[in-house]
Amino acid sequence: MIRVLSLSLVCAVAMAMPAAAEKLSLNAVSKYLNGLQSAKSPFTQINSDGSISTGTIYIKRPGRARFEYNPPDQTLVVAGQGEVAVFDKKSNVGPERYPLRRTPLSIILEKNVNLAKRNMVTGHGFDGTATVVTAQDPKYPEYGNIQLKFTGNPVELRQWIITGDDGSKTTVILGELDKRASIPNRLFNILAMVGGN
Repeated sequence: MIRVLSLSLVCAVAMAMPAAAEKLSLNAVSKYLNGLQSAKSPFTQINSDGSISTGTIYIKRPGRARFEYNPPDQTLVVAGQGEVAVFDKKSNVGPERYPLRRTPLSIILEKNVNLAKRNMVTGHGFDGTATVVTAQDPKYPEYGNIQLKFTGNPVELRQWIITGDDGSKTTVILGELDKRASIPNRLFNILAMVGGN
């Protein structure tokens, strides 16, 4: 569970910002996420133990994400079909599997993101360069939360930090999102991948 949650955390990136940068509304952030149908990006992940991993993330909303880690890390994390699977090539057993709804990542992968929903957002601020939104599933706050950072003009997701149910934090820093990349559905087919192992 810790590994699954850690996949979603992102660290702050130095970015050139317009002088008139200001806090984005929750409606603006929700509209951006709902318009983000698919994207591909390099990412840097800072794990809860301070180690750093890199790789490529594929997002295909609703409900699908894939984290391909670069060597020497041999992990693959896939969200699809309502669950999250963590594949470790060094392991002889099958992947760890969890319901997607048990991870804060589910909040941004929902079909219709509405951050203004009652009790979902626990923090909404501006750190001088980015709008910071902290959200959790109000029905299951014990599953942890996700802190998202967005820059404006145009709105862009830059990073997120997932705090797991055990208090561990994982940061994921995104590179430039390629929203025109062709991303095949098979990348998120956990059942096919499990069958192939």
